[in-house]
Amino acid sequence: MSDELKPILEALIFASPDPLTPAALVELLDGTPQEDIERAIEALQAEYDERGGLQMVQVAGGYQICTRPELHDWVRRLFHQHSKQRLSVQALETLAVIAYKQPITSAEIAEIRGVNVSGVVGTLLERHLVKVVGRKQVVGRPFLYATTREFLNQFGLSDLDDLPKVEEMAEALGMEVPSALVAGGAEAPPLPFDDPVGTAGDPDAPPSGQVH
Repeated sequence: MSDELKPILEALIFASPDPLTPAALVELLDGTPQEDIERAIEALQAEYDERGGLQMVQVAGGYQICTRPELHDWVRRLFHQHSKQRLSVQALETLAVIAYKQPITSAEIAEIRGVNVSGVVGTLLERHLVKVVGRKQVVGRPFLYATTREFLNQFGLSDLDDLPKVEEMAEALGMEVPSALVAGGAEAPPLPFDDPVGTAGDPDAPPSGQVH
């Protein structure tokens, strides 16, 4: 049964724009025992471990077929011409602050980075890398921002516990580590990825891309 399922699972995982969770695979393969699906996935992963340029990994709670890390420099050459679609250094630095200090307000991000970040946060919202998860209970009730499943997906992380050390992230981005960021470390608690609590039905909640 595993041999029959492997090509089906491989096609589904490859064709899906997002990681396919075990629950989604069970639903798609209605009538197929979950145990059979799990065995087929294990067999498929073992085959990919022996292949060349691709691997099957678990990302954001699901499975995805992607290029091997050691080949990323070659893949970057392919996409280098699409620089307009890539995040700016400013956006990456802001995203790093949100990842390590979430949930965090726009004003708090600006204080750490030392620059106005409203436009950059708007870009991250439009890319679905961050989202509004509530309001801070202070004067003005500013929005709180946190990372999304898409963030995990884009950076190949299973969860926030997989975040590298702040110093390693800063070195990769070519930025100095803000003292406020080091103080918080990389111990941001995992947040739910469902609809933000406190914003559903909130008439003041901004549409994607709009920052208060």
